[in-house]
Amino acid sequence: MGMSEETRTSEPQAGPAVSVVGPGDGETIVLGTTHMRVLEDGSHTGHRLAIAESVLAPHTQGPPQHRHSQHDEGFYILSGTVRFTVGDEDYDATTGTLVLVPPGTPHTFANLSGRPAVMLSTFTPDLYVQYFRDLQEVLAGGRPLTPRATVDVMSRYATEPAADLA
Repeated sequence: MGMSEETRTSEPQAGPAVSVVGPGDGETIVLGTTHMRVLEDGSHTGHRLAIAESVLAPHTQGPPQHRHSQHDEGFYILSGTVRFTVGDEDYDATTGTLVLVPPGTPHTFANLSGRPAVMLSTFTPDLYVQYFRDLQEVLAGGRPLTPRATVDVMSRYATEPAADLA
């Protein structure tokens, strides 16, 4: 076996690069009193998975209750307490709790406490990250984030409100 052949076979196989997002890295999306850091937007996972970290300021109301028809959404509470409303059931999710919302299940969340809450969200597939970018654009255009405006943006991502917002 010649030297050049040996060199060629010992090189690592080309494949997807490992993605490392450091503590200060990632795309930041600001939606009112919620700051979201996109850790994976789907571009490294073949759009199978997206992951974001969200910091909800004290007394932050969430979006209108809604359901996604095409993606699972997971919420892992890193600190604080987040109130999840699923239909007419309320759950207070504390640090260390995972809430997994399958497609078709109505849900919303809020931070009712006086302290910030931090959660890690997963989106499978990644569909929904663009929704948050679009919402930020609505705000950047100087328009308020009304329930109606939120629902209009949701409708682009296979998501609808759980109740009619006439």
